Amino acid sequence: MTGSGKQLFLAFNLIFAIIVFGTIGYMFIENMSLLNAFYMTIITVTTTGFREVQELTDNGKLFTSLLIFSGVLSIAYAGSKAAQIILETQMFRRKRMSKTIDSLTDHYIICGYGRMGRQIVEGLMEINKPFVVIENDQEKIDALIDRKILFINGDATNDDTLIKARIDKAKGFVAVVRTDAENVFATLSAKELNPNLYIVARAIDDSTESKLKRAGANRVVKPYELGGNRMLQLLIRPGVIDFIESVAKSKDVEINLEEITVSGNSSLIGSTLMDSPIRRELNIIIVAIIRKDGKFIYNPKSTTTFENGDKLIAIGELKNLNQMNKICDIKES
Repeated sequence: MTGSGKQLFLAFNLIFAIIVFGTIGYMFIENMSLLNAFYMTIITVTTTGFREVQELTDNGKLFTSLLIFSGVLSIAYAGSKAAQIILETQMFRRKRMSKTIDSLTDHYIICGYGRMGRQIVEGLMEINKPFVVIENDQEKIDALIDRKILFINGDATNDDTLIKARIDKAKGFVAVVRTDAENVFATLSAKELNPNLYIVARAIDDSTESKLKRAGANRVVKPYELGGNRMLQLLIRPGVIDFIESVAKSKDVEINLEEITVSGNSSLIGSTLMDSPIRRELNIIIVAIIRKDGKFIYNPKSTTTFENGDKLIAIGELKNLNQMNKICDIKES
Protein backbone atom coordinates (compact mmCIF):
# COMPACT_ATOMS: atom_id res chain seq x y z
CA MET A 1 0.00 0.00 0.00
CA THR A 2 1.31 3.46 -0.93
CA GLY A 3 1.67 6.34 1.53
CA SER A 4 -1.56 7.94 0.27
CA GLY A 5 -3.33 4.59 0.50
CA LYS A 6 -2.28 4.18 4.13
CA GLN A 7 -3.47 7.69 4.92
CA LEU A 8 -6.83 7.02 3.25
CA PHE A 9 -7.17 3.78 5.22
CA LEU A 10 -6.39 5.73 8.40
CA ALA A 11 -9.00 8.37 7.49
CA PHE A 12 -11.73 5.75 7.02
CA ASN A 13 -10.77 4.15 10.33
CA LEU A 14 -11.03 7.59 11.94
CA ILE A 15 -14.51 8.11 10.47
CA PHE A 16 -15.56 4.68 11.75
CA ALA A 17 -14.17 5.50 15.19
CA ILE A 18 -16.08 8.81 15.26
CA ILE A 19 -19.32 6.99 14.34
CA VAL A 20 -18.77 4.47 17.15
CA PHE A 21 -17.82 7.26 19.57
CA GLY A 22 -20.88 9.31 18.62
CA THR A 23 -23.26 6.36 18.91
CA ILE A 24 -21.98 5.48 22.38
CA GLY A 25 -21.98 9.14 23.41
CA TYR A 26 -25.64 9.70 22.50
CA MET A 27 -26.60 6.50 24.27
CA PHE A 28 -24.98 7.67 27.54
CA ILE A 29 -25.60 11.42 27.32
CA GLU A 30 -29.16 11.38 25.92
CA ASN A 31 -30.21 7.83 26.89
CA MET A 32 -31.03 7.02 23.28
CA SER A 33 -31.54 3.55 21.89
CA LEU A 34 -28.76 2.05 19.79
CA LEU A 35 -30.63 2.72 16.53
CA ASN A 36 -31.53 6.31 17.40
CA ALA A 37 -27.99 7.02 18.62
CA PHE A 38 -26.51 5.60 15.44
CA TYR A 39 -28.99 7.59 13.32
CA MET A 40 -28.17 10.83 15.16
CA THR A 41 -24.46 10.22 14.72
CA ILE A 42 -24.81 9.65 10.96
CA ILE A 43 -26.89 12.76 10.28
CA THR A 44 -24.58 14.81 12.50
CA VAL A 45 -21.26 13.62 11.03
CA THR A 46 -22.53 14.00 7.47
CA THR A 47 -24.19 17.36 8.29
CA THR A 48 -27.33 16.12 6.53
CA GLY A 49 -29.60 18.38 8.55
CA PHE A 50 -32.53 16.06 9.25
CA ARG A 51 -34.65 16.61 12.33
CA GLU A 52 -33.24 15.39 15.65
CA VAL A 53 -34.86 12.26 17.05
CA GLN A 54 -35.45 14.07 20.37
CA GLU A 55 -34.79 17.37 22.12
CA LEU A 56 -31.13 17.56 23.14
CA THR A 57 -29.81 18.58 26.53
CA ASP A 58 -27.05 21.16 26.87
CA ASN A 59 -24.47 18.39 27.16
CA GLY A 60 -26.01 16.76 24.09
CA LYS A 61 -25.71 19.99 22.11
CA LEU A 62 -22.04 20.41 23.05
CA PHE A 63 -21.40 16.78 22.15
CA THR A 64 -23.17 17.27 18.80
CA SER A 65 -21.06 20.35 18.03
CA LEU A 66 -17.88 18.39 18.74
CA LEU A 67 -19.16 15.55 16.57
CA ILE A 68 -19.96 17.89 13.64
CA PHE A 69 -16.50 19.49 13.84
CA SER A 70 -14.61 16.19 13.98
CA GLY A 71 -16.86 14.54 11.37
CA VAL A 72 -16.46 17.33 8.80
CA LEU A 73 -12.68 17.36 9.22
CA SER A 74 -12.33 13.58 8.95
CA ILE A 75 -14.58 13.35 5.85
CA ALA A 76 -12.75 16.24 4.19
CA TYR A 77 -9.43 14.57 4.95
CA ALA A 78 -10.65 11.25 3.52
CA GLY A 79 -11.96 13.01 0.41
CA SER A 80 -8.66 14.78 -0.20
CA LYS A 81 -6.72 11.52 0.14
CA ALA A 82 -9.11 9.73 -2.21
CA ALA A 83 -8.64 12.50 -4.80
CA GLN A 84 -4.87 12.30 -4.33
CA ILE A 85 -4.89 8.54 -4.94
CA ILE A 86 -6.95 8.99 -8.12
CA LEU A 87 -4.50 11.61 -9.41
CA GLU A 88 -1.50 9.48 -8.49
CA THR A 89 -3.06 6.47 -10.22
CA GLN A 90 -3.68 8.49 -13.39
CA MET A 91 -0.16 9.91 -13.31
CA PHE A 92 1.34 6.46 -12.76
CA ARG A 93 -0.73 5.01 -15.63
CA ARG A 94 0.31 7.83 -17.97
CA LYS A 95 3.95 7.48 -16.97
CA ARG A 96 3.86 3.72 -17.51
CA MET A 97 2.10 4.16 -20.87
CA SER A 98 4.60 6.81 -21.94
CA LYS A 99 7.46 4.49 -21.01
CA THR A 100 5.91 1.66 -23.02
CA ILE A 101 5.38 3.91 -26.06
CA ASP A 102 9.00 5.12 -25.82
CA SER A 103 10.16 1.51 -26.21
CA LEU A 104 8.09 0.78 -29.33
CA THR A 105 9.84 -0.23 -32.58
CA ASP A 106 8.45 -1.58 -35.85
CA HIS A 107 4.99 -0.61 -34.62
CA TYR A 108 1.90 0.83 -36.29
CA ILE A 109 0.40 4.24 -35.67
CA ILE A 110 -3.38 4.51 -35.94
CA CYS A 111 -4.66 8.07 -36.30
CA GLY A 112 -8.29 8.10 -35.23
CA TYR A 113 -10.34 5.67 -33.14
CA GLY A 114 -13.61 5.89 -35.04
CA ARG A 115 -15.40 3.01 -36.74
CA MET A 116 -12.54 2.20 -39.10
CA GLY A 117 -9.89 2.85 -36.47
CA ARG A 118 -11.54 0.40 -34.07
CA GLN A 119 -11.64 -2.28 -36.77
CA ILE A 120 -7.92 -1.80 -37.46
CA VAL A 121 -7.11 -1.93 -33.74
CA GLU A 122 -9.11 -5.15 -33.35
CA GLY A 123 -7.20 -6.72 -36.22
CA LEU A 124 -3.79 -5.71 -34.86
CA MET A 125 -4.70 -7.02 -31.41
CA GLU A 126 -5.78 -10.37 -32.90
CA ILE A 127 -2.40 -10.90 -34.53
CA ASN A 128 -0.50 -9.40 -31.56
CA LYS A 129 1.15 -6.54 -33.46
CA PRO A 130 2.45 -3.48 -31.55
CA PHE A 131 0.58 -0.23 -32.17
CA VAL A 132 -0.34 3.12 -30.68
CA VAL A 133 -3.48 5.20 -31.31
CA ILE A 134 -3.53 8.98 -31.73
CA GLU A 135 -6.85 10.49 -30.64
CA ASN A 136 -8.07 13.75 -29.08
CA ASP A 137 -11.76 13.03 -28.51
CA GLN A 138 -12.28 12.51 -24.76
CA GLU A 139 -15.09 9.98 -25.17
CA LYS A 140 -12.91 7.82 -27.42
CA ILE A 141 -9.93 8.28 -25.10
CA ASP A 142 -12.05 6.98 -22.22
CA ALA A 143 -12.82 3.89 -24.33
CA LEU A 144 -9.09 3.42 -25.01
CA ILE A 145 -8.33 3.70 -21.30
CA ASP A 146 -11.01 1.14 -20.45
CA ARG A 147 -9.47 -1.31 -22.93
CA LYS A 148 -5.92 -0.52 -21.77
CA ILE A 149 -4.84 0.40 -25.31
CA LEU A 150 -1.73 2.52 -25.84
CA PHE A 151 -2.69 6.00 -27.00
CA ILE A 152 -1.50 9.58 -27.27
CA ASN A 153 -3.93 12.42 -26.60
CA GLY A 154 -3.15 14.84 -29.39
CA ASP A 155 -3.64 16.06 -32.94
CA ALA A 156 -2.45 13.63 -35.62
CA THR A 157 -1.48 16.54 -37.87
CA ASN A 158 0.92 17.92 -35.25
CA ASP A 159 4.60 16.97 -35.58
CA ASP A 160 5.14 16.84 -31.80
CA THR A 161 2.31 14.32 -31.42
CA LEU A 162 3.76 12.12 -34.17
CA ILE A 163 7.21 12.31 -32.59
CA LYS A 164 5.74 11.17 -29.26
CA ALA A 165 4.30 8.18 -31.14
CA ARG A 166 7.89 7.36 -32.23
CA ILE A 167 7.11 7.79 -35.89
CA ASP A 168 10.81 7.50 -36.73
CA LYS A 169 10.72 3.88 -35.49
CA ALA A 170 7.27 3.00 -36.85
CA LYS A 171 6.61 0.39 -39.52
CA GLY A 172 3.20 1.55 -40.71
CA PHE A 173 0.85 4.51 -40.44
CA VAL A 174 -2.94 4.63 -40.85
CA ALA A 175 -4.80 7.93 -41.31
CA VAL A 176 -8.50 7.53 -40.52
CA VAL A 177 -9.33 10.78 -38.72
CA ARG A 178 -12.55 12.75 -39.11
CA THR A 179 -12.07 14.62 -42.39
CA ASP A 180 -10.19 14.14 -45.64
CA ALA A 181 -8.30 17.39 -45.01
CA GLU A 182 -6.98 16.08 -41.68
CA ASN A 183 -5.98 12.80 -43.32
CA VAL A 184 -4.02 14.70 -45.99
CA PHE A 185 -2.20 16.83 -43.39
CA ALA A 186 -1.51 13.83 -41.15
CA THR A 187 -0.12 11.88 -44.12
CA LEU A 188 2.05 14.80 -45.21
CA SER A 189 3.44 15.32 -41.70
CA ALA A 190 4.12 11.61 -41.24
CA LYS A 191 5.94 11.28 -44.56
CA GLU A 192 8.13 14.29 -43.83
CA LEU A 193 9.16 12.85 -40.46
CA ASN A 194 9.74 9.33 -41.81
CA PRO A 195 10.12 9.10 -45.62
CA ASN A 196 10.34 5.28 -45.47
CA LEU A 197 7.05 4.89 -43.59
CA TYR A 198 4.34 2.80 -45.23
CA ILE A 199 1.13 4.84 -45.13
CA VAL A 200 -2.47 3.80 -45.68
CA ALA A 201 -5.04 6.61 -45.69
CA ARG A 202 -8.79 6.87 -46.03
CA ALA A 203 -10.51 9.11 -48.58
CA ILE A 204 -14.22 9.88 -48.56
CA ASP A 205 -14.26 12.10 -51.66
CA ASP A 206 -12.83 10.82 -54.94
CA SER A 207 -10.88 14.05 -55.42
CA THR A 208 -8.93 13.44 -52.18
CA GLU A 209 -7.24 10.26 -53.45
CA SER A 210 -4.73 12.10 -55.67
CA LYS A 211 -3.96 14.59 -52.89
CA LEU A 212 -3.25 11.79 -50.41
CA LYS A 213 -0.92 10.07 -52.87
CA ARG A 214 0.93 13.33 -53.51
CA ALA A 215 1.18 13.80 -49.73
CA GLY A 216 2.92 10.42 -49.47
CA ALA A 217 0.25 7.75 -48.96
CA ASN A 218 1.28 4.36 -50.35
CA ARG A 219 -2.31 3.15 -50.45
CA VAL A 220 -5.59 5.03 -50.39
CA VAL A 221 -8.78 3.31 -49.26
CA LYS A 222 -12.18 4.62 -50.35
CA PRO A 223 -14.70 2.92 -48.04
CA TYR A 224 -17.73 3.19 -50.31
CA GLU A 225 -15.87 1.89 -53.34
CA LEU A 226 -14.23 -0.88 -51.31
CA GLY A 227 -17.52 -1.83 -49.66
CA GLY A 228 -19.36 -1.89 -52.99
CA ASN A 229 -16.71 -4.09 -54.58
CA ARG A 230 -16.76 -6.49 -51.61
CA MET A 231 -20.54 -6.78 -51.80
CA LEU A 232 -20.26 -7.55 -55.52
CA GLN A 233 -17.70 -10.29 -54.89
CA LEU A 234 -19.84 -11.76 -52.10
CA LEU A 235 -22.75 -11.78 -54.51
CA ILE A 236 -21.05 -13.57 -57.41
CA ARG A 237 -18.33 -15.67 -55.70
CA PRO A 238 -19.12 -15.97 -51.96
CA GLY A 239 -17.10 -19.17 -51.49
CA VAL A 240 -13.88 -17.53 -52.67
CA ILE A 241 -14.37 -14.53 -50.41
CA ASP A 242 -15.20 -16.72 -47.41
CA PHE A 243 -12.01 -18.72 -47.94
CA ILE A 244 -9.82 -15.63 -48.34
CA GLU A 245 -11.30 -14.00 -45.25
CA SER A 246 -10.97 -17.17 -43.18
CA VAL A 247 -7.31 -17.51 -44.14
CA ALA A 248 -6.53 -13.81 -43.70
CA LYS A 249 -8.17 -13.69 -40.26
CA SER A 250 -7.00 -17.17 -39.13
CA LYS A 251 -10.56 -18.18 -38.32
CA ASP A 252 -12.04 -21.66 -38.67
CA VAL A 253 -8.92 -22.89 -40.49
CA GLU A 254 -5.43 -23.83 -39.33
CA ILE A 255 -3.65 -21.92 -42.09
CA ASN A 256 -2.76 -18.28 -42.49
CA LEU A 257 -1.78 -15.89 -45.26
CA GLU A 258 1.33 -13.84 -44.55
CA GLU A 259 3.65 -11.31 -46.19
CA ILE A 260 7.28 -11.96 -45.27
CA THR A 261 10.27 -9.87 -46.35
CA VAL A 262 13.65 -11.45 -47.07
CA SER A 263 16.35 -9.44 -45.28
CA GLY A 264 20.00 -8.93 -46.28
CA ASN A 265 21.26 -11.55 -43.81
CA SER A 266 18.83 -14.32 -44.69
CA SER A 267 20.21 -17.69 -45.72
CA LEU A 268 17.55 -17.80 -48.47
CA ILE A 269 19.26 -15.12 -50.55
CA GLY A 270 20.84 -16.71 -53.62
CA SER A 271 19.10 -20.06 -53.12
CA THR A 272 16.22 -21.38 -55.20
CA LEU A 273 12.74 -22.23 -54.01
CA MET A 274 13.49 -25.90 -54.66
CA ASP A 275 16.66 -25.87 -52.51
CA SER A 276 15.07 -23.97 -49.62
CA PRO A 277 13.27 -25.63 -46.68
CA ILE A 278 10.11 -23.62 -47.37
CA ARG A 279 8.17 -26.32 -49.19
CA ARG A 280 10.15 -29.39 -48.20
CA GLU A 281 10.30 -28.90 -44.41
CA LEU A 282 7.79 -26.18 -43.56
CA ASN A 283 5.06 -27.17 -46.06
CA ILE A 284 4.52 -23.53 -47.02
CA ILE A 285 3.22 -22.45 -50.41
CA ILE A 286 4.72 -19.30 -51.94
CA VAL A 287 1.81 -17.72 -53.80
CA ALA A 288 3.82 -14.82 -55.18
CA ILE A 289 7.08 -12.90 -54.92
CA ILE A 290 7.24 -9.12 -55.13
CA ARG A 291 10.72 -7.98 -56.10
CA LYS A 292 12.35 -4.86 -54.69
CA ASP A 293 11.82 -3.11 -58.03
CA GLY A 294 8.08 -3.90 -57.92
CA LYS A 295 8.13 -6.88 -60.29
CA PHE A 296 5.39 -9.34 -59.41
CA ILE A 297 6.04 -13.08 -59.83
CA TYR A 298 2.92 -15.18 -59.46
CA ASN A 299 3.28 -18.86 -58.55
CA PRO A 300 7.10 -18.82 -58.78
CA LYS A 301 8.86 -21.81 -60.32
CA SER A 302 11.00 -24.16 -58.24
CA THR A 303 14.09 -22.67 -59.92
CA THR A 304 13.22 -19.09 -58.89
CA THR A 305 16.06 -17.52 -56.87
CA PHE A 306 15.40 -15.41 -53.78
CA GLU A 307 16.84 -11.89 -53.68
CA ASN A 308 17.42 -9.35 -50.93
CA GLY A 309 14.27 -7.34 -50.28
CA ASP A 310 11.85 -9.86 -51.79
CA LYS A 311 8.36 -9.82 -50.31
CA LEU A 312 6.97 -13.34 -50.16
CA ILE A 313 3.22 -13.89 -50.14
CA ALA A 314 3.02 -17.22 -48.32
CA ILE A 315 0.27 -19.52 -47.10
CA GLY A 316 0.73 -22.21 -44.46
CA GLU A 317 0.32 -23.11 -40.79
CA LEU A 318 0.98 -20.24 -38.40
CA LYS A 319 3.77 -22.01 -36.50
CA ASN A 320 5.58 -22.76 -39.78
CA LEU A 321 5.09 -19.19 -41.00
CA ASN A 322 6.66 -17.94 -37.76
CA GLN A 323 9.63 -20.23 -38.39
CA MET A 324 9.91 -18.94 -41.94
CA ASN A 325 9.88 -15.38 -40.60
CA LYS A 326 12.98 -16.22 -38.57
CA ILE A 327 14.72 -17.67 -41.63
CA CYS A 328 13.87 -14.63 -43.76
CA ASP A 329 14.68 -11.97 -41.17
CA ILE A 330 18.03 -12.86 -39.60
CA LYS A 331 19.41 -9.94 -37.60
CA GLU A 332 23.03 -8.91 -37.70
CA SER A 333 25.05 -10.31 -34.79
